[in-house]
Amino acid sequence: MAFNPETDLDRITTDPGVYIMKDREAVIFYVGKAANLRARLRQYFGASSDRRFFVGLLDRLLDDVEVIVTSNEKEALILENELIKKHQPRFNVELKDDKNFLHLRIDDRVEWPRIDVVRRPRKDGAKYFGPYHSASKIRETLKVVERHFQLRNCDDLSFKNRVRPCLQYQIKRCPGPCVMPVDRAEYQRGVQDVALFLQGKRSELVQQLQAKMLEAAELLEFERAARYRDQMNAVSGSLEKQQIIQGNAVDQDVFGLYRQGSHVDIAALFVRQGRLQGSRSFSFADQEVPDTEVLGSFLNLYYHAGNDVPDELVLPLTLESADALGERLGDLRGRRVEVRAPSRGPGRRLVEMAEKNAEQAFFQARRAEAMQNGALVKLKNRLRLANLPFRIECFDISIFQGAAAVASRVVFEGGVPKRADYRHYKIRDVEGTDDFGMMREVLLRRLKRGLEAERGEPDALPDLLVVDGGKGQLGVATTVAADLGVEGMDIVGLAKSRVLDGERDAAGGTVRSSERVFLPGRRDPIPLLSHTDELHLMTFLRDEAHRFAITFHRKVRDTSTLRTVIDDVPGIGPARRRALLRQFGSVERLAAATDAEIAAVPGIGPQKAAALRAFLGSEEAGAYDATDAVGTKDATEP
Repeated sequence: MAFNPETDLDRITTDPGVYIMKDREAVIFYVGKAANLRARLRQYFGASSDRRFFVGLLDRLLDDVEVIVTSNEKEALILENELIKKHQPRFNVELKDDKNFLHLRIDDRVEWPRIDVVRRPRKDGAKYFGPYHSASKIRETLKVVERHFQLRNCDDLSFKNRVRPCLQYQIKRCPGPCVMPVDRAEYQRGVQDVALFLQGKRSELVQQLQAKMLEAAELLEFERAARYRDQMNAVSGSLEKQQIIQGNAVDQDVFGLYRQGSHVDIAALFVRQGRLQGSRSFSFADQEVPDTEVLGSFLNLYYHAGNDVPDELVLPLTLESADALGERLGDLRGRRVEVRAPSRGPGRRLVEMAEKNAEQAFFQARRAEAMQNGALVKLKNRLRLANLPFRIECFDISIFQGAAAVASRVVFEGGVPKRADYRHYKIRDVEGTDDFGMMREVLLRRLKRGLEAERGEPDALPDLLVVDGGKGQLGVATTVAADLGVEGMDIVGLAKSRVLDGERDAAGGTVRSSERVFLPGRRDPIPLLSHTDELHLMTFLRDEAHRFAITFHRKVRDTSTLRTVIDDVPGIGPARRRALLRQFGSVERLAAATDAEIAAVPGIGPQKAAALRAFLGSEEAGAYDATDAVGTKDATEP
């Protein structure tokens, strides 16, 4: 029986917990948390509520509400995070794992600490610094550290096995503790200085370096004093590049939110020791719930994903779960975290800056979408297509000297690549260099699958099908579509530009035509004019198809040529083949080995050694041709 607010709300507990909304198919479409479950759910259905974002949606979708009671609001926060990640409800914030968040790691408990880049911090006792929100920013930081503080950056295995200094030592970016006599205490002081630098305590570090420089100068150790001077100048230079936006030296993440309808953008400003270090924006669609729920759910997911937890979260809205969120983040961080929503003062000005960033991110995203959609409209008009080509698929054949023929399918949606839908095909039925036959085989396989799928599925037919080539390839594609009864799909052939015979430019060079698109039933191709959006889109599409096909072709060809004569020896499986090649290095050296040497290989023994020797001397082995071999099975399109 469907959920009835008039009768079922009174049965909901007033305890804290999580509520789960399900549709008629029992599919979860929203997960929320509440300090008082009954009061929160009543907000969705109350006639006088001004937060009825879900009302129209619930009338159509809601069939049942499941509640899970927790002992406190912090436990509800944790459970909400787990359920969202597990079920990925349609209307919840979906925060995908962002691998661009980088950290620097130093484990100062080892004898010779090193600095390295990691994706996610771990609770392993090491010190982590970050996050760094761009590769250029982290390269700039590493450049300063390596040039002026000279910590090693090699991995532990290389460090232990090195017998002479590496290039880093030669260019004076590492003291070479792997093989050179280095003062360990001095090295550890350098590690401490790097930690201050990465923590953002650069004013304190400058003072310490200045004191060390003066001390070394008084002791007439001018080379050491010069090194401290260079370090001090490098730190001071990086300090000047950073914008001071806050007088107090605390670490803060400042958030701003901008909404238009169900589209929400959230911007984060990362302030460390009062200085702005970077920013990041996140865009979400289909957010029908109130801003406080969107922001609260986002923060819960964001920090549980392993991102750096600062001293303070500065928010544009007051969250009902602010205390529970602060307590939970304090558990993750190991010390207190303040969550506040300032209404005035420096904190409010920071929030306003973040809100402007969120608004800017929203309109930049809309502008990019408009440009992509504009290119699709132009392409539709230029090629006189029946459909707006939102989903485009392009096919290309790759073959070398009649062997290892493969095909590729690349997919663009909304004018951008959708790499999850790219596919490879191995040519099964066509031999030799029959390009038309190969294209026919691939398109038959693709379109048959498309006819079996409903619209909206990954294998649904595209709006526009593009084949790489001219009239011949286009004729194959239209024939296959007609034979299968495919209707309503545009098909074109995309041909490269060609040299125009007898024409020369002003410098006497050859002149090429524009890129050409062939259409069914039209004799002459349509040229794509230079510097147009439609030309950029189509050439990008074709280049992706070429790249994807050639990459797979090389893989198949390399796999095939790796097949050896011993692959056909009865009783010699993959494990024993690997053992033989690992022992002897090549088939030639194996053939030259004695029976006793072959039998000594683990898993072979005298009997299999005799069988192998007999096969290597047979005519069957002599007639082996690597190009006739079939490569290993690959995850390609059926």
